[in-house]
Amino acid sequence: MEIRHLQYFKAVAQHLHFRNAAASLFISQPPLSRQIKELEDELGVQLFARNNKRVALTEAGKYFLSSVDSIFAQLEESKNMARQIHRAADSGELKIGYISSVYQPYLAEILKALRIEFPYIKTNLYERPTVKQIEALEQGQLDVGILRAPVQSEHLMVKTLFFDPFMVVIPATGSKKYNRQELTEFLKDKPFIFFNKEYAPQYHSKLVEICHRMGFKPEITHEVNNVHSIVQLVEAGLGVSILPSSLKQQYANLQLTFINLTDIPVNSEVVLAYKKSNLSSALKWFIQNYQGK
Repeated sequence: MEIRHLQYFKAVAQHLHFRNAAASLFISQPPLSRQIKELEDELGVQLFARNNKRVALTEAGKYFLSSVDSIFAQLEESKNMARQIHRAADSGELKIGYISSVYQPYLAEILKALRIEFPYIKTNLYERPTVKQIEALEQGQLDVGILRAPVQSEHLMVKTLFFDPFMVVIPATGSKKYNRQELTEFLKDKPFIFFNKEYAPQYHSKLVEICHRMGFKPEITHEVNNVHSIVQLVEAGLGVSILPSSLKQQYANLQLTFINLTDIPVNSEVVLAYKKSNLSSALKWFIQNYQGK
């Protein structure tokens, strides 16, 4: 017995007319009659009483129709449940951590594409420093993090996005250019604005390394917890900073001068980190498609 046998039986039971039932099924009458005969033979009962004038359900046919209705109702419920389970596998929440010092417009672009690919996904974004992200990823509070290496955790997988060189950020100076020596002389006595050492220890060490390579120790007079505050304070003339070059595009509208440190080979590795055991379809898609800029 196949599903089509039940479908054909139900059509005849509804129409009580073989020709009309066949038309509703978009088949000719002879194949329909054969399928009903096959079903009756398999069951060993007569489902329809037929003569030249009318078709009627037998008592066995009436009972079988009620059972078939239940079967189709259960089948439809099962189909709907399967769809819900499928959607549930690609739904729920995707919790994404990120650091303020990574250019964010590309993240917005990838989230738009994610919404098209997984319309039932709800995304939550959390701006957290690298140290806090690693902890949250290990504890399952985040699904994926956009952060800066090193990620010292044996529980997390890490994927390199790009290597980000550093640049000097100072208040706008018009067209003035600095050579290496002039830049060093300009910076060494200036107050520096930077991330709190406890908040971003690896970042802090990069700043100190760059300044040491230039021949001075930075005087950090203002410590903050996000890059937005750093650039705003620099623009206000409260000091200078050294930040990743990828941020230049994000803050091009501010009254700032950005100076590349091309002769100082110090950079920061931007990575994705995640638990391998926690890969939903949406998370796999995000990891495969997010490249960062």
